[in-house]
Amino acid sequence: MTHAGSPPIADTASKVATVTFAFWVMKICATTVGETGGDLLSMTLNIGYAASSVVLIGFFVVALTLQLRARRFHPFLYWAVILATSTAGTTLSDFMDRSLGLGYATGATLIATTLVAVLAAWHLTTGSIAVDRIRDPKIETFYWIAILVSNTLGTALGDFLADSSGLGYGLSNLLIAAGIGLTVLAYFFTRISRTVLFWIAFVLTRPFGATMGDLLTKTPDKGGLGFGTIGSTAVLLAILIAMVLMTSWSLRAKKQRAVA
Repeated sequence: MTHAGSPPIADTASKVATVTFAFWVMKICATTVGETGGDLLSMTLNIGYAASSVVLIGFFVVALTLQLRARRFHPFLYWAVILATSTAGTTLSDFMDRSLGLGYATGATLIATTLVAVLAAWHLTTGSIAVDRIRDPKIETFYWIAILVSNTLGTALGDFLADSSGLGYGLSNLLIAAGIGLTVLAYFFTRISRTVLFWIAFVLTRPFGATMGDLLTKTPDKGGLGFGTIGSTAVLLAILIAMVLMTSWSLRAKKQRAVA
């Protein structure tokens, strides 16, 4: 998390986006698309959770392979992988919770345990879980595994709050938004590790996107706004693409000014 207003640009020593206010806006858009896009495949198109997971994990593997092979930061490639982890995380969570019958609470607990294990292994292996300068292949691999697991956890947590807890989509979204707000306050007014706050925010923005996606797509009788998976996915993708274009232009402009 960094101060609001500055565009997410790539550090010359890093292959991932700099964490700024715009980064979080795009991350929420991508994770909301992950929910609506995953539901579009598994439910609207009736492909099913297992088949959807295979398709979206395949997309994730291809995008991640290209990202790992890249020598520098590419905004569209980076956000394609973020989007892939969101959609794959949605179908993976749904497959565990519904197809395997684990339920939202059990599924969220198992995935949370997995995330803690991934972050612990990352820290033990490299000595840090910081995300400001990621270029080493081993560190970048840990980075993307942690993101995939955290997005999967976000889906399960969002579904648990919206369905099993009885809060519904609106109240669940407000609760998670409050958690994000407290994280922002902690960033500005406490000395809590910025790395810890990043991972807290990263995890929380996924269920925020998940519940927002459900709020947009579910019918009014189920507590949603009824925009549907197709329309919601198209609009959110358009917003995400527009923001990636704007930040890419800002990055090029900054480089040109530096050269001049």
